[in-house]
Amino acid sequence: MSATRPRSHRSGPVGIARHGRLRTSKPALTVLKFVAAALAVVLVSGASVAAIALNQLNSNIKSVALVGETAGPPPDLGSFDGGFNILVVGSDTREGQGGIGGKSDSVLNDVNILIHVSEDQTNAVAISFPRDLVVPIPSCPKTDGKGSTPAMAGQPINVTLFYGGLPCTVLTVEALTGLDIPFAALITFQGVIQMSTAVGGVPVCVNGPMKDPYTGINLPAAGTYNLSGAEALAFLRSRHGVGDGSDLGRISSQQVYLSSLIRTVKSNDTLTDFSKLYSLATVASQNVTLSNSLKNLNTMVSMALVLKDIPLEKITFVQYPSTTGVGGIYSGKVAPLAGPAAALVAKIKADEPFAINSGTGRGSVIDPNAPPTAAEPAPSGSATAAPDDGAEVIPGVLGQTAAEYTCSKVNN
Repeated sequence: MSATRPRSHRSGPVGIARHGRLRTSKPALTVLKFVAAALAVVLVSGASVAAIALNQLNSNIKSVALVGETAGPPPDLGSFDGGFNILVVGSDTREGQGGIGGKSDSVLNDVNILIHVSEDQTNAVAISFPRDLVVPIPSCPKTDGKGSTPAMAGQPINVTLFYGGLPCTVLTVEALTGLDIPFAALITFQGVIQMSTAVGGVPVCVNGPMKDPYTGINLPAAGTYNLSGAEALAFLRSRHGVGDGSDLGRISSQQVYLSSLIRTVKSNDTLTDFSKLYSLATVASQNVTLSNSLKNLNTMVSMALVLKDIPLEKITFVQYPSTTGVGGIYSGKVAPLAGPAAALVAKIKADEPFAINSGTGRGSVIDPNAPPTAAEPAPSGSATAAPDDGAEVIPGVLGQTAAEYTCSKVNN
């Protein structure tokens, strides 16, 4: 079993879960996310309240069958055993979004986050896969039910939603990682907008003026801003305004938001505010498409209760190891780093702890005004060092915990 402990200067271990499996006598044990781990936490936290108004909310839930999906009986409320995984996908569809993002017929997956909860339910890790990451894409059933798409040797992962919907994105991440993913959720622009508003906004720090005409974000000076509504979406979508302008910079900037979102959702102000929780439940039911295995409210409530009890310092966001600047099929896109990626996945499969000591990423920096109790990440690009307790450091793995306060690094 893995056990994550608080880290100082990026040296503590991060526990990873052994993936759960669907059982015939128990519900599926492999699920969860966050857009962020964050959007996933919001999703299941909101969904847990849906039990209060089952008839009203359940009728709004949209669902889709994953390839090979099987379903056991749902768990008794609050009795979810073992670890679980869920893939949370953010769609850039313009359909039904009230003109947000302009006009486009494309349907791509802008955000891809795989959430792992450890077998002993003591820690969680969210892995962000860059939308421009070029990977093999397996054959996927077409969304119209008429045959399957051909397998492709190398395409950006964000085309999977176009070729085969949410099931195709799940199949691709399963093929890439070797993990079973029986649970998934798809959220739209409107879902992000309405969820950020439902929690009363998310405090986000930037280290300078952040402007991006492509998404419309305009934060005039360094500092902390409470983002909600369309402004929160513009921040999350911004690539040109953060880091080096790459998809990798955007991911670490998104993790600044997601870690703050988790702190907001787990705060007493949210968890004890019925109106906020009910608003989250309503938004989730109207703007999220769930795998059939996830739509049962008992399953979602039980998973939410597990997440609620995981300490902030044991909820970790990492970026799937990758880089830009590689030629060939990766030209202008993102290439996986085979060694660090294999090491990361091996830790997940073995449910072994590991440490991050490689910095937060291209699009974020340490918050100089972080609370004294907040763990301090190592500077981006710093040398790795073995932690005191002997947990293995995986070079090339970037990220932060939900307890760590960071700022988006603006692209000047």
